[in-house]
Order: sequence, then C-alpha cells, then structure tokens
Amino acid sequence: MSAARFEGRFAGKVLVVTGAAQGIGRAVALRAAAEGGKVLFVDRADFVTEVAAEAGGDRAAAYNTDLETHEGAAAAMCFAAERFGGIDILINNVGGAIRMRPFAEFEPSQIDAEIRRSLMPTLYCCHAVLPHLFARGAGTIVNVSSNATRGIQRVPYSAAKGGVNAITQSLAMELAERNIRVVATAPGGTEAPPRRVPRNAAGDSDAERAWMGDVVAQVKQSSFMKRYGSIEEQAAPILFLASDEASYITGSVLPVAGGDLG
Repeated sequence: MSAARFEGRFAGKVLVVTGAAQGIGRAVALRAAAEGGKVLFVDRADFVTEVAAEAGGDRAAAYNTDLETHEGAAAAMCFAAERFGGIDILINNVGGAIRMRPFAEFEPSQIDAEIRRSLMPTLYCCHAVLPHLFARGAGTIVNVSSNATRGIQRVPYSAAKGGVNAITQSLAMELAERNIRVVATAPGGTEAPPRRVPRNAAGDSDAERAWMGDVVAQVKQSSFMKRYGSIEEQAAPILFLASDEASYITGSVLPVAGGDLG
C-alpha cells in the first residue's frame, strides 16, 4: 500500500529504526520518513548512510554502530535525541538467523552468536531508549520478533526471538503506567532482495544449504497461505503498531505469517 495513504501519520514524531540498511528495516524507515516522521536509520553496515539519503530532506539521518553492545545502543539513542530533539518511537529490527542446522550440529560459539545477534540488540536498545522516552512522558517500542519460535533447524535463533517476546510482554506491563507502549510483530518467511551483507559471512556448506531448503519448505507448509510474505506486508503492521492508531495495544505480539502463529 502506498505511503501516500498515510501521509502525515508520523508528523511531529521522532523514530529510531534499527537494522535500517536493508530488508524490512529499510522499508520501515523509508516509509516512516515518507509519512512525515523524523527518522534515524541505524545499522552497523556503513551503507546505511546511502539508504537514509533516499528519504531526502532533513527528516532522515544515519548512524553507524554495533548494537550487539550496550555502548552502541546508547550512542545511537543519544545521537537521535541530539539530532532531532528527543525520541518518540523505537523500532527494533536487528536480528536474523545466522545458520540453519539441526540443534545437535550447532557448536557452542555458534549458539552464542545467534543469541548475541537476535536478542541482545533488542534488549540493549530497549534499555538505552528509556531515559529518552521518560523525558517525553510517553512513547512506543515496536520489537520485530519472529514466528520461528516454532520451527526447525534454528533453535538458538528461536530461543532469542522467544526472549524478544518476553521482553515485549514484561516491559509493556512495567511501562504502561508511564504511558509507554511495547508491542511486537512476529514475521514469517519474507521475500527480500539479495542481502548486501550476508547472514552468514563464512558461507554455507552443502549440508547447510540442504538444511535451509528444509526450513523454507517447513515455513511455507506451516503458513495457511503456503507462501512467503513481501517486505511491504511486514512493514505495514510494524508501522501500524508504531502509530497512534494502535494507542490501545500494548504487550501484544502480532503474528504476520499467513496464519502461522509460531
């Protein structure tokens, strides 16, 4: 759906979108800017600057940092507040399975890496943004989880996203009295252009490519619609939950997976 349909929906709002260099995060950040928001595009990929420039004007800025550290998360939030005068909305989009393999085939260091990538950035960013939301007296956090909390060949990633769901629900309960909403979407398989930064920098073995095929088949079979979603189909519910249209929704994790609840 065209952003023109919601023109001005984020007027007067400052948004921080993490993982904004590619995929779902890129689509969310660009559309939020098109809908009137001031948006900080955050990513550890240096080409995030190019993506933010696509938004045009002075409503978008880029910040390059590693959100797998609390220092990186805190620096990004401080930059957004200094650049735009505060923060109203945080969209946590960093994450993604690095490897697809049976749990018995994971090495301990690989388990740690999956948790570090798909849980810690959300946990750290939620913590780092709170002083800025408290200063506003209100705010919204949208976490991007996954329906892979029920799925094969990615148990550590599933555990990380289960943690994101727990953060969402517990933090929502804790912050409701401070007028801060915390919500999440749980995307299913999503069609996307080739990644400029691969999910597994080491490359996949023949066995991992076969296991990936098993995952794709399971994801499509588990969906009532028997297909992957589009990036636009994922961005739209994220932005709905971030907007004032969802003002009475908090603590919820919305499955966006063609009927697969995860």
